[in-house]
Amino acid sequence: MSERQRVTGAAPGIVAEAHRLVGAARAALASEPRPRALLADCAGRLDQPLRIALAGSLKAGKSTLLNSLVGQDIAPTDATECTRVVTWYRYGSTPSVTAHAGDGARANVVVRRGGGTHGLTFDLDRLNWNAAAPREVDHLEVEWPAAALANTTIIDTPGTSSLSREVSRRTARLLTPDAEQSVAVPGADAVVYLLRRLDASDVRFLERVGAGTGAAQGVSGPLGVVGVVSRADEIGAGRIDALHSARDVATRFAGELERTGLCQAVIPVAGLLAFAAATLRQQEYAAFEALAGVPVDELSTALLSADRFARPDVALPVAPELRAQLAERFGLFGIRMAVTLIRLGVRDSATLAAELTNRSGVDELRSVLDVQFGQRADQLKAHSALTALARVLTAYPGSEADALLPRVRTLLADVHGFAELRLLGRLRTDELALPPADLAELHRLIGGSGIAPHLRLGLPIDATPSIQRDQAVAAVRKWRTRARHPLADQFTTTACLTAARSAEGTLTQLPE
Repeated sequence: MSERQRVTGAAPGIVAEAHRLVGAARAALASEPRPRALLADCAGRLDQPLRIALAGSLKAGKSTLLNSLVGQDIAPTDATECTRVVTWYRYGSTPSVTAHAGDGARANVVVRRGGGTHGLTFDLDRLNWNAAAPREVDHLEVEWPAAALANTTIIDTPGTSSLSREVSRRTARLLTPDAEQSVAVPGADAVVYLLRRLDASDVRFLERVGAGTGAAQGVSGPLGVVGVVSRADEIGAGRIDALHSARDVATRFAGELERTGLCQAVIPVAGLLAFAAATLRQQEYAAFEALAGVPVDELSTALLSADRFARPDVALPVAPELRAQLAERFGLFGIRMAVTLIRLGVRDSATLAAELTNRSGVDELRSVLDVQFGQRADQLKAHSALTALARVLTAYPGSEADALLPRVRTLLADVHGFAELRLLGRLRTDELALPPADLAELHRLIGGSGIAPHLRLGLPIDATPSIQRDQAVAAVRKWRTRARHPLADQFTTTACLTAARSAEGTLTQLPE
């Protein structure tokens, strides 16, 4: 067992079982080219990092959020052709960008860095294909030495509401294979869906994501979807309380989406501020420090709009060119927040960067992604592989592999981990009628602080198996008793039963 598995409790059992079943199916269908290729891809997927796709409407801020999560400027954010194709971001020892055509042809992509505040651009106009003739780009693969990509592959997708039908289809093909692709499965194990508003098109797309993952196998709701109210600072028109307004919006979205089982959590994130904070320069800190000395009313007037703030005829102790850069990188909300923090006592750039990062919402998002996706990577990857296996076995009957289908369906039906995810999401917006200490215990038991047995039980990592077992047995009894309380409402009863089942699950992980 690896150190990460020891600390998080991410047991390799489900992946090993999925490997065994896929291997048995490959042996039984070795003479069939199409299922053989599908199953080979399925086996390889189990050994690869978790795949998380960023999806959402046009200009939702997916590339900016990707940059903020990685902490580096690796995704183009300008509206060029490279934002109209699916782009895979993987870990690599040296930076490289490769264009792939549908027939397997490849071409190296020239990366250009713009001047000023402009980031990277991938030049797709002059591709030297390793083939006889030019090809249309099917997808891009970016390899980058970023620690955030070591255990997770992030897939940046085109906007789902693009004016070009083909551009929108690229995202649909990755996440929601249609009926004509009866054996295909979604290319991602989990989805971060960016929302600027919640309209019918968002709900329809999330319903298709759910149908393309768990629902196809009788599983209620999507496999793993976290919603992000993106560009959250713009909801409050860049005011200092903009994220409070965005949190209210996120709570409303979460209630609507979780009632329908389409999403496990919704979090407001100011992606622009998060990325700017991660790459804060000393020159920018000095500019904020100078602006903090400007009278409040005078600075507030200058910040009525980004254009006004950068005007040369507005007298401020920062050059107009640098003011324009601050407005582009931080937005008005970020400028107001940075100046306010310095006025409240922040005295260096490192502290300011940390404070801005915390207020951007990206730390909260990282925490949720770790608990709901990262620590459940084995379960998510195995579910993707087993879903693919079930579809292959159904599409190609008549071999010895048919005998594997009941076991595959049994594994897919064990959805307690996803019941935990949905409950964690609801607890972010709905309150249980429980004392604070019991609510904290329930949150721990269902994996809110991590999925290792000692974390679920609130014990130190070196607690003996016998102590953990006694604690788990006591938790099972306590929460099953709570579930039978005659005055408990349905939500409370379901939550208590989920906690009891989670406690039972820790018992199966403890050595005899």
